[in-house]
Amino acid sequence: MVRRLLKGLPIALALLFLIVSINIIINEFKEYNISDILDYLSTISYGRKIGAITLTSLGYVTMTGYDFLGFRYLSQYLKPSQIMLTAFISYALGNTIGFTAFSGTAIRYRFYRLWGISSFQIAQLIIFTHLTFWVGLLGVSGVVFLVEPLSLPSILKLPFKSAHPIGLVFLSLVSLYFIISVFRKNPLKIGSKLIDFPSPKISLASICIAAMDWGLASGVLYLLLPLSKTVSFPGFFGIYILGLTAGLISNVPGGLGIFETVILLSLPATISEGDILGGLIAYRAIYYFLPLMLAMGLLIIKEIQNHRRV
Repeated sequence: MVRRLLKGLPIALALLFLIVSINIIINEFKEYNISDILDYLSTISYGRKIGAITLTSLGYVTMTGYDFLGFRYLSQYLKPSQIMLTAFISYALGNTIGFTAFSGTAIRYRFYRLWGISSFQIAQLIIFTHLTFWVGLLGVSGVVFLVEPLSLPSILKLPFKSAHPIGLVFLSLVSLYFIISVFRKNPLKIGSKLIDFPSPKISLASICIAAMDWGLASGVLYLLLPLSKTVSFPGFFGIYILGLTAGLISNVPGGLGIFETVILLSLPATISEGDILGGLIAYRAIYYFLPLMLAMGLLIIKEIQNHRRV
C-alpha cells in the first residue's frame, strides 16, 4: 500500500501544481471583464501576436541556458533534450507560481535524479542557477540603471528619485563577486564535499544569458503595448528592467501587481491607461500562462510515462 502511494506521489505532485496554477490564473483574471480582455486582444494585429509568441518561445529556450551552464560548471553530461525539458518546466512553473526555490527545485530534483545525477550535484546545480541568475540580474540592471536616466516611482518608497544609485550598488556587488571568483582558488568545503566557485567566464556567460532573456521578454511586452510611436525599445527596456527588478525583489509570483504598477507609472501619460493594462494582461497570458499550460501538460505526461515504467 505504502509502495503504491509512493509510486503515485509524483503524479499527485504534478496535479497539485496544476491546481495551484489554475487557481492563480483564476484569481488574476477575476478582477477583469473577460469580454474587455478579448476586445483589447482583438485590436492587436495578428503579426504582433505571432511575434510575441515567437519571442516568448525564444525567451524560454534562452532560460534553459542557465541549466546548461550549470552542467558545464559541474563537468557533467546530460542529453540536451533532458536539460531543456527539465529547465523549461522549472522556469514555466516558477515564473507563474512563484516560490521558485520550491517549485523549480522539486522539478529539477525529480527529473535530474531519474537521469542519474546525484542529489549533491543537483543541490550544486540549483545553488548555481540561483546564484548566476542574480549575478545576471544585478549586472544587467546595474548597467541599465547607469545608462538610462530612469526616475523611480514614489510607490517604491526609496530614499532617492533616480535609479543611478541602485545601478552603482548593483555593479559594486557584481564587481565584488568577480573579484572573489578570480582570486579564490581553493574550493569551499561543506562536510566532506568540495564546491568550486564559478569561474569568471561562466559568470560572464550568465550575464549574457540574462541580457538575452530579458531583452526577449521586454520585446514581448513592447509588441503588445501601443508604444512604437512614443517610446523607443531601448527606452522601454530600461523601464521593463526597473519593473522586473522591483517585482523579483518583492518575491510575489511573477512580480504580480508591483511590475504592472511600475510599468504604468513609468510610461508617458499620453498613453491610455486602459491600453497599458490591456497590453499587460495580454503579456501575462502569452508570456506566463501559455508556457505554464504547456509545461503542466508535459509534466503530467512525463510522470505518467515514468509511472508506467516502474
